[in-house]
Amino acid sequence: MTASTIMIQGCTSDAGKSTLTAGLCRVLKRQGIRVAPMKPQNMALNSAVTVDGGEIGRSQAVQAQACGLDAHSDMNPVLLKPNSDTGAQVIIHGKALTEMDAAGFHDYKAVAMQAVLESHRRLEAQFDVIIAEGAGSPAEINLRAGDIANMGFAEAVDCPVILAADIDRGGVFAQLVGTLELLSASERQRVVGFVINRFRGDPQLLRDGLDWLEARTGKPVLGVVDYLHGLHLEAEDAIDRQADIVDPAGHSLKIAVPVLSRISNHTDFEVLRLQPEVDLEFVGPGEPLPAADLVILPGTKSVRADLRFLEQQGWLESIRRHCRYGGKLLGICGGLQMLGNAIHDPRGIESEPGSSRGLGLFDFETTLEPEKQLRRVSGRLMFENAAFSGYEIHAGVSSGPALDSPFAVIGERYDGAISADGQILGTYIHGLFDESASRAAILRWAGLGQVREIDYFELRENSLDRLADELERTLDIGRIKSCLKLQEPTNP
Repeated sequence: MTASTIMIQGCTSDAGKSTLTAGLCRVLKRQGIRVAPMKPQNMALNSAVTVDGGEIGRSQAVQAQACGLDAHSDMNPVLLKPNSDTGAQVIIHGKALTEMDAAGFHDYKAVAMQAVLESHRRLEAQFDVIIAEGAGSPAEINLRAGDIANMGFAEAVDCPVILAADIDRGGVFAQLVGTLELLSASERQRVVGFVINRFRGDPQLLRDGLDWLEARTGKPVLGVVDYLHGLHLEAEDAIDRQADIVDPAGHSLKIAVPVLSRISNHTDFEVLRLQPEVDLEFVGPGEPLPAADLVILPGTKSVRADLRFLEQQGWLESIRRHCRYGGKLLGICGGLQMLGNAIHDPRGIESEPGSSRGLGLFDFETTLEPEKQLRRVSGRLMFENAAFSGYEIHAGVSSGPALDSPFAVIGERYDGAISADGQILGTYIHGLFDESASRAAILRWAGLGQVREIDYFELRENSLDRLADELERTLDIGRIKSCLKLQEPTNP
């Protein structure tokens, strides 16, 4: 028996597709159905390392957790990681294949579709249901030819589609009707209903609009999902700089994170925004770096370009001044590479071939290599002997004397560096703050006395269950299951 597939598409980017997919995955899992997520094509700089040693979008890793599964590269067979406004690294089945501009990838879509269908066939053979997620909008006229992300995939696997819209943005009826009108006849027929997402207020005030929408389109509204405040699921890409996660009263440690032009895996810091003792600020372009106890240089897809970006924003000098006055500095992945003497890209892995001078705070150099390092790792920090688990995603190989004073030990090898005065740390490891022990050790190093324990995995579990509860309350799950040819359980 092969799996049934249903696809969640959105009228816009950030319409809540990822969240709805995760929630439906958890709803079906709780009913004992073997369910898996899939996003045929994703464009994101937040990624995760899979159980098969590949790289996929971060949101698919969260959806895998919703299903009670290890993340696998088949869940996101095509991942695009932008390294400029017009180009991106193309990752197929978890492995970096090449760099392409938009026109080049458009020509490559027929090949990419075969990879997508291959992954779908493998998932079909293992699960009862696949909840697939679209990308952006299915009504982008300029992207329709050769589409693999939305209706092109749905038509290829012959699956029904749920169209989602974000009412919080306004214009929800125009979004839904306009999107439907721009689809072909066969694509419109494939849409089995609408979900209106992020609703605030009295649902009775929406009733007339819903009746009009159903009469106008002949499609049912499958549900109106409330705006869920404080839902802690990692973002696909965008940083929510306005998030008000904890009461600022009582903050005793200030952390500043410069938002680089190609910042990647900023999800490393989501749990720090939940830490009651921590005030974490993402500092955007044109903004001065504030006074802080700790500055974190995050990962980046284009480390040499973002070194120039740091200088253009005036942040390099601010970081040097921060260190002169005794502030702590942590570099993660690309941030680690920036702390060394130089970064070499002789093969043009991320940009034009060449070298860039680093901050010179550690005595090592980094060379970018074609083969990306993708690992799930665990070990112990060299200070406090704190246990950690995390993952590595990097093309750079660093070497030099500073690495003789490592940040962490992983089995029989070492990672990163600690400065002689203990003021600066650097590591290739993402996800360090997810673990309570390593998060507490780093925050104590940064100057925090008492660190309240947060179980971040359990927090995500609770958020997924809360989301599933909301979808069971507001969506017509029976009708959705009938589209999947699944029988609604009968009461005894």
